[in-house]
Amino acid sequence: MEGKSLDSNLDLGGITGQLNIPKVISGGAAKEWFDRRRSTIRPWSSFGDQRRFSKPKNFGEVCKRLVKNLDHFQSNYIFVFLGLIAYCVISSPMLLIALAVFFGALYIIHLKAQESKLILFGREVTAAHQYGLAGGVSFPFFWLAGAGSAVFWVLGATMAIIGSHAAFHEIEGGEECELTMEPV
Repeated sequence: MEGKSLDSNLDLGGITGQLNIPKVISGGAAKEWFDRRRSTIRPWSSFGDQRRFSKPKNFGEVCKRLVKNLDHFQSNYIFVFLGLIAYCVISSPMLLIALAVFFGALYIIHLKAQESKLILFGREVTAAHQYGLAGGVSFPFFWLAGAGSAVFWVLGATMAIIGSHAAFHEIEGGEECELTMEPV
């Protein structure tokens, strides 16, 4: 294929294979973001240390803990969120099949768009229109698989787990910053 802008090297435990994955999917931006998140992750022993959990004294302390812990454990919370997504997809076989078929269709459209243009009734059908059609056709399958319920379950579970952790985990470093009022 000419003009091939694809990342074709993949090393899986010493096995080098050729994959035809679009740069948009395997591109440097996603890998860079993921590596940055991984490098800023806090130790899981500190994240889950039961001795660091306590009941906040008042609502002001809850708010302070939420703000500080969301900033301090941001990468950990992102991995908790991704873990909940993975659990939800894996625990629902119908949703897993619907996602596999949808992404398989997108991949096939991508490959066909590189080879030649699709002409239908004398008009060219762009790749964007084909992707939209794939989404429209797969929408009923996602609905039957319960994708809407899965999305709201993941969002609710994420808010409950992360919110309770951030509210009850003591602020790292014991830094106490009181709000002070200055006369104006």
